[in-house]
Amino acid sequence: MPMQIFLSALLLLWLVNFAPPLLAFLLDQRWSTPLDHGRPFWDGKPLFGPHKTIRGMVSAVVTGCAVAPLLGFPWLVGAAAALLSMAGDLFSSFIKRRLDLPSGSAVPVLDQVFEGAFPLVVLSSRVGTHPAVLLSLLVIFCVGAYAGSHFFKKIFLQQPFEGYPRPVKTRVRFRELTSCQIRSAPWADMFHFEDVVLYRLIMNRVFRWLGLLEPGKGNALNIQTRRLTLTFSNLPEAFEGYEVLLMTDLHLDGLDGLLERLQGLLADEPVDLCLLGGDYRMENYGPSDEAVRRLKRLVPHIRARDGVLAVLGNHDCPEMVTALKDDGIRFLVNEAHCLQRGSSCLCVVGVDDPHYYRADDLPEALSDVPSNSFVILLVHSPEIAHQAARYGVRLYLCGHTHAGQIQIPRIGPLFTHSRSPRSLVQGLWKYQGMVGYTSAGVGVSGSPVRFQTHGEIVRITLRKAFGQPSDTPA
Repeated sequence: MPMQIFLSALLLLWLVNFAPPLLAFLLDQRWSTPLDHGRPFWDGKPLFGPHKTIRGMVSAVVTGCAVAPLLGFPWLVGAAAALLSMAGDLFSSFIKRRLDLPSGSAVPVLDQVFEGAFPLVVLSSRVGTHPAVLLSLLVIFCVGAYAGSHFFKKIFLQQPFEGYPRPVKTRVRFRELTSCQIRSAPWADMFHFEDVVLYRLIMNRVFRWLGLLEPGKGNALNIQTRRLTLTFSNLPEAFEGYEVLLMTDLHLDGLDGLLERLQGLLADEPVDLCLLGGDYRMENYGPSDEAVRRLKRLVPHIRARDGVLAVLGNHDCPEMVTALKDDGIRFLVNEAHCLQRGSSCLCVVGVDDPHYYRADDLPEALSDVPSNSFVILLVHSPEIAHQAARYGVRLYLCGHTHAGQIQIPRIGPLFTHSRSPRSLVQGLWKYQGMVGYTSAGVGVSGSPVRFQTHGEIVRITLRKAFGQPSDTPA
């Protein structure tokens, strides 16, 4: 029984201290008001720092109250132990601020000793008052808490490689870990169980049994060139007739023959600028090496005088930015690339994936755009159209939906995998004065088939409207 109580007390302390970082992972910046509200101490230094939040304190106390009865302690003991542990954590932070250590910095022992020692005031009545018992409890707690904190920070709070293009955020890093760093079965399959079951075990087998798999693949290889002329009242005259080639959702490693079909189409499509809208690999997990290799083979066939700009999609890994940086592709990860023609400026603003990673930051991407520039927003999905319209974006180019990939006549797409209104999930649209185009994409995802849809590359010619009151597709 004493050993059981000892282990229960240890587990209680670990769970209490795990609750704040877990909630930070789940909620990111929501409800993250600092306990000290940013006010300095009398020495002018922060009292605790921004990482010590009201949310973290509440989560620890709630956890203590909830798990204590399950471990054989009264809930009041759990609440008191949690409050004292958080008091010890705050005391450690107070000391670190006095030592001019930045908030979030790791100091072994100092980070753990007080949050483990203070709760012994109430737990000693349960585990015993013998110094050896209390010291053992404290030491084991400190070792476990340090190991967990080190693992958490090493995996989720540090840049995974040199040149990492995104700000480090725990939720984004977790999704990158499961979709990019875990590359082999069974672990990758476990984190994407729904995709494995839906596509590999059900849909692909159904298509094969119905004899539709090969016809569907043939449809998927029937890529077409779509030509659009879009007219804008505020397009600078210097960019009259400017031609943009949009290709989204290439999924180059998902269908044999797709790369060769694209290479043939691009031979007759010289343009001013090429935009790639994300999703370069077939799966949304596992290795992306083959997709990168095929994209490297595709780029030399793109004839774009002002280069190739690209964004990341929900199937893509940030490692692709580094892997392709010497191959003529410039990735825009919440940033802008501006083209100057005399005093006129056209800016392509590239926003990170807003669908799965939710790493988009449109205000940051627009921050360096000169005023009065004509702005084209390149983003993987139509899911931030409302935000883009508020910021005065004139042209919104995206993909992601594949136009459903499989459509039912008179009904339309079965699935769009998008939180957008159905009016924005395919083709040309207008939203609050902003013109948008959602491409059906080039490749296929999930199942390598298309029915009632076609893959496409989109050639867009920009025209200036003279005397027209609003922007209209021509």
